[in-house]
Amino acid sequence: MDIVFEHPGRETFGASVYVTRKGGTVVTCASTSGYQHEYDNRYLWMSLKKIVGSHFANYREAWEANRLIAKGKIHPTLSRTYPLDETGQATYDVHRNLHQGKVGVLCLAPEEGLGVRDREKRDRHLDAINLFRDAERSGTDQHSRHAERSGTYKHGRNA
Repeated sequence: MDIVFEHPGRETFGASVYVTRKGGTVVTCASTSGYQHEYDNRYLWMSLKKIVGSHFANYREAWEANRLIAKGKIHPTLSRTYPLDETGQATYDVHRNLHQGKVGVLCLAPEEGLGVRDREKRDRHLDAINLFRDAERSGTDQHSRHAERSGTYKHGRNA
C-alpha cells in the first residue's frame, strides 16, 4: 500500500509500518489504543518509508478520501460493533484500551450491514474490512478474565 492511514496507534502501528509499500507513507492521527507505538524501524528506514502526523484532511482531501472509499481503494475496518444498549461497555473498552482497532455502535440499525448499498463491492473487500475482527474475538476472553480479576464488570461498574 502506498499510503496507510493509521488511527488506532499502539495496537496496529507496527502492522501499518510493515504493510506500507517501499517509499510509501504512514499517516497517523489520534492513537486510541495508546500513544506508545512499537515497530521494527528496519521496515521504515531500509524501505524509505515516511511517517506523517495529520488531523486527517481539509474539505477537498475529505472529499477525495470518500471517493477512494467508494472506489474500494480504502477499506474501513471495525474490530467490533456494539448494539446501542452496550454503548457504556463500548466507551469503557475504549477508555481502558480493551479494544483493538476501531469500534462502532449501532444507533439506528438493529444489525450490521444494513447501510451497505453495493454488496458485491463489499464482498470483494470483506477480508480487508474484517482484518481485526479475529483479533478482537481472541482478545475478548482475555478482557473478560482481566475484568473478573480486577472486579470490573459490564459497563465498568464494580460488582
